[in-house]
Amino acid sequence: MKRAFHIGIGLAGLLALGPARLPAAPDNAIILPGTAGTTLAQEQQALKDARRQSDEARDRSARLEQQATLARDEAEQARRRAAALAARIQQAEADIAAARARIAIIARMQRAQAARLAARQEPVVRLTAALQTMARRPLALALVQPGSVADAVHMRAVLGQVLPVIEQRTAGLRAELARSRALRATAQQAADALAGAQADRKARQDALAALEAQKRVAARDYRANAGLESERALALGEKARDIVDLMDRLEQAGDLRDRLAALSGPLLRPARPDRATAPAPDRQAYAAGPPPYRLPVIGQLVTGMGEVNDGGVRSRGLTLVTQPGAQAIAPTAGRIAFAGPYRDYGQILIIDHGQGWTTLITGLHRVTAQVGDIVRQGDPVGVTGAERPNITVELRRNGRPVDIVPLVGLG
Repeated sequence: MKRAFHIGIGLAGLLALGPARLPAAPDNAIILPGTAGTTLAQEQQALKDARRQSDEARDRSARLEQQATLARDEAEQARRRAAALAARIQQAEADIAAARARIAIIARMQRAQAARLAARQEPVVRLTAALQTMARRPLALALVQPGSVADAVHMRAVLGQVLPVIEQRTAGLRAELARSRALRATAQQAADALAGAQADRKARQDALAALEAQKRVAARDYRANAGLESERALALGEKARDIVDLMDRLEQAGDLRDRLAALSGPLLRPARPDRATAPAPDRQAYAAGPPPYRLPVIGQLVTGMGEVNDGGVRSRGLTLVTQPGAQAIAPTAGRIAFAGPYRDYGQILIIDHGQGWTTLITGLHRVTAQVGDIVRQGDPVGVTGAERPNITVELRRNGRPVDIVPLVGLG
């Protein structure tokens, strides 16, 4: 009788054991990095933002492709197709960001799932080990061991009470295992989506590079004149004390160009008046307010306007961390006033929008626009570096920094 009682107490004690140490993840579990230092709310917001950016880029690309189809001029068609490809690249970059945010969320869920699985698994494992120890005893010893028939009856009663608890515990364990398998399948889907977005981005980048090469060949005559203007811009850069002084000098040069362009002169009659279009203005007029604006790259905002960076300098714009080789576009229409390397800022781009509005983009790896180019909002203008680059964008009005956040809806 006492023996049966002690066995019952031992089994109950095994079932009452708390959760054990968290085991290592199985080899086939897809737990990817990306959650260090972030919260679940941040990851969910990153996923939401990336999906919104992807939808906006897709809609923008569709509009540009439609405009390219309706354009009668070949140069305009090529320009709109290039802008549409740039939008497609940014859509793929947003899809990559969404896939990575989704993977980060799933990885967090997998770790929580592993903890729950360990809590359910360990007591059942210990109980199974105890039952296996009992089962290894020879049957003959069980028959000749001391004790009455009442002891055997009590033993059966104890096991009858334990077995339903075992079934309940193992049912919960099976459910946790099923959830683990579902999470692994979801993680694999997210990884496949990431690979698909990366492949789509590479294909779009190759198509845009081929189109830009065609445009450069077609505009060789124009580049001869643009080279002179580019040299003048570089000369201004060498004379400028800093990047703010450079922007002021370029703004003064732009004002002089506007005054010269405003002088009256003869207008030649076009050969085909029915196909003539209005000349594209060098500078847009935004006297009533700021120009329509969007961020030049898809990325994560790390420094806002007025914040002090690691170097102790107060930011005059926004700094974004982008994916390696991210596509940069013109945030709004204007004329390229400076394009090229400048001191420690990497490849920079200054766009003159007219009426005192200018944009500065720093930290680019490669600039595809050239001084004198007339760009519209969304036109491709450059590419970021192979590492995780910091791209800074500043908007200025008459030399004074303007907060971009209200213009792009980041508030």
